[in-house]
Amino acid sequence: MHRVHARRAARVRPATAFVQQPEPRTIGRMARGRQLLAGDYLFSGVLTEAPDKSVWDVPANNALVLDELHGCTWLDDLVAVGDVRAREKAQMWVQDWIDRYGDGRTVGWTPDTVGRRLIRWINHGLFLLRGTDSESSKAYFRSLGQQTIFLSRRWHTATPGLQRFEAITGMIYAGLSLEGMEQYVAPAVQALADDCTTAIDAVGGIATRNPEALLEVFTLLNWATLAISEAGQTPPISVQNAIDRIAPTLRALRHSDGGLARFHGGGRGVEGRLDHALATSRNKTIPSSSFLMGFARLSPGRLSLIVDAAAPPKGDASVNAHACTLAFELTSGRRALIVNCGSGQSFGPEWRRAGRATPSHSTLCIDGYSSSRLGRPSKLYTVAQELLVDRPKRVQCEFSRLDDGDRVELSHNGFQPTHGLTHARTLDVTLDGRGIAGEDLITTLDADDETRFAKAVEKSNLEGIRFSIRFHLHPDVDAMIDLGSAAVSLALKSGEIWVFRHDGVAELSLEPSVYMENGRLKPRATKQVVLSARTMNYATRVRWSLTKAQDTPDVVRDLAPAQPTDLDD
Repeated sequence: MHRVHARRAARVRPATAFVQQPEPRTIGRMARGRQLLAGDYLFSGVLTEAPDKSVWDVPANNALVLDELHGCTWLDDLVAVGDVRAREKAQMWVQDWIDRYGDGRTVGWTPDTVGRRLIRWINHGLFLLRGTDSESSKAYFRSLGQQTIFLSRRWHTATPGLQRFEAITGMIYAGLSLEGMEQYVAPAVQALADDCTTAIDAVGGIATRNPEALLEVFTLLNWATLAISEAGQTPPISVQNAIDRIAPTLRALRHSDGGLARFHGGGRGVEGRLDHALATSRNKTIPSSSFLMGFARLSPGRLSLIVDAAAPPKGDASVNAHACTLAFELTSGRRALIVNCGSGQSFGPEWRRAGRATPSHSTLCIDGYSSSRLGRPSKLYTVAQELLVDRPKRVQCEFSRLDDGDRVELSHNGFQPTHGLTHARTLDVTLDGRGIAGEDLITTLDADDETRFAKAVEKSNLEGIRFSIRFHLHPDVDAMIDLGSAAVSLALKSGEIWVFRHDGVAELSLEPSVYMENGRLKPRATKQVVLSARTMNYATRVRWSLTKAQDTPDVVRDLAPAQPTDLDD
């Protein structure tokens, strides 16, 4: 039906010019723009080297590649370069899209993709029109009008959340900017107001619990508000209220190094975007709670510790969710220390599935099982998009104050149906941020749990239930086992030395791991500290600690540069 409406929209009287053009607010990367000009096309982890071909000749067997291509976010990167060659390439590729896909008979016509594309085409309108002939200009405005009318008819079919906000914001941009499209502004603004009420909860969270997706929603709301204000209209109060709710939540979900916590398919975020979005919102409210959008935060001294302390998303919102309950990330100053492996979505379906499993997160897992399971592919989605099923039904989080620090106590029953076990985790952080004491407990709670546990032990040939507690390290951390395998020394680029110790209940090992992030051709190799053991008891407790070495100062002068991405190499 998207293609049907795309073709019908082409029959309506087109837009002919700009009434006004919003100030470009998207941030591109010059390094990536230069790569595009050289014919090195990197989209969703797939690199194509084709210096003499159009970007539309890139093989697009991957749905993610298609989505990124047709969303035209690469225009931001070409504009970041900004020279004549970049402008001519951008003009040629946009015209090429109109010729190949503008009739609506092929790909590139989903509401969220069209919304994303409209924002870029309008943002960079002057860049795209400079020096073009009248025929190219007419084709450009005709296509903008067609896409606007398509959105006015199909925005409501977009998945609630980020995708729908992309579609609505694109419609607002087009209605305010294009001659003849004014009638679509009021319905779009009303739709935005309604979704701000229904899709953003009372504490500024979204159903997917993806911090990076929340940042994208926040950015879109900022853009829409500014565009409405610059047109001389008043943004709905519900939109401004949503911005005011989201801003402190994002502050709570950012680490001390400025990046976002990487949970449920989200990454750190494009460098500078969070700071820019917060500045644009003019909201300086600090978080009112240490528990927002289901994440617990402890941040003494230069340390930031963020834990997934709520049940995973459910239903359609879980399409990119991870089985990461009670997993945590830890950052000291500008340096990430303990991380999750991240989303493998841009590296193919196998990496995507692996990244969603519990062993890819810094928490306890029973070998062969995740705390939530991936269901069979839904008919609503592609083969690569399974929803989470068998989620923990009971997740608890409680904060308390200690004489020398803060404590958070957490638990979930994700392993109860299969093994009769509940995982409880306690994390104590000192006031000066120099040490963390952790305790992981797996235990039965009642007679039914004991029966399930006994059956699970029998299936293991009476060898006991094997479990592992994993601490994935950032690739920049230099790890080495010392003290006769009783401790692991962790050296950061800043010069800080941290020491990991345990109580000897489990076996300590240092194993390979991966760190997955967008903008790279493949996952980065790294390591993980693993505490592994078997249990035949109704309760097993493992204690561990992570402390700064005694001769490491509280504050270090950290001047080491950040690790470049593949595009910067």
